[in-house]
Amino acid sequence: MKNQQTEHQRILVVFPHPDDEAFAASGTLAMYIDSGAQVTYACLTLGEMGRNMGIPPFASRVTLPAIRKEELAASCLAIGIQDLRMLGFHDKMIEFEDQQRLDNEIMALLQELRPSLVITFYPGYSVHPDHDATGAAVIRTVGRLPAAERPLVHCVAFASNHERAIGKADVIVDVTAFLEQKMASIRAHRSQFQAAELVGNQELTDEEIRARFGTEPFWTYRFD
Repeated sequence: MKNQQTEHQRILVVFPHPDDEAFAASGTLAMYIDSGAQVTYACLTLGEMGRNMGIPPFASRVTLPAIRKEELAASCLAIGIQDLRMLGFHDKMIEFEDQQRLDNEIMALLQELRPSLVITFYPGYSVHPDHDATGAAVIRTVGRLPAAERPLVHCVAFASNHERAIGKADVIVDVTAFLEQKMASIRAHRSQFQAAELVGNQELTDEEIRARFGTEPFWTYRFD
């Protein structure tokens, strides 16, 4: 594998929800940022329709959007992301959004930033409809660029059948040196983290953290 710490100096991340970045790519992003890369995170929604309200509950349907916005900002701070774009789409509605509007927003970012790497979800293999629709929009839009101008696209996949359909990840990033940033990013999403039962009532040991979070897998999207 090429020296991934220096290969990409301008990176665009496109995910639909606050906390997607934390679990999927925070260690990788912290690694790139540590080596001087500029990372822009385009978060499509505020996750305002999420069912988790903290354990014990401290949010309500009314207060959750503002809380998740604050959590997202705290997560980005933990990772080192300075350029956060909140695009204002509706949670759980990405698949129903006007495709032209969605694609135009992504294209505008690609044209402004000229990233060499884009990170998103693998369409069809990312469980949540918002994940799949976001990944599909990114792939559609990048695919409209001339082949010589397309950035590399690394996708996150975790559906139960994904390896059978798309094979094993071709990029596996060791993020053990950046677990402090990764765990701080995850824990920033207080309304979601404990409810996901990744910690529950007990803190994870260092060994458990390394085993669960020490690597981040990605699939390079093949346009041809």
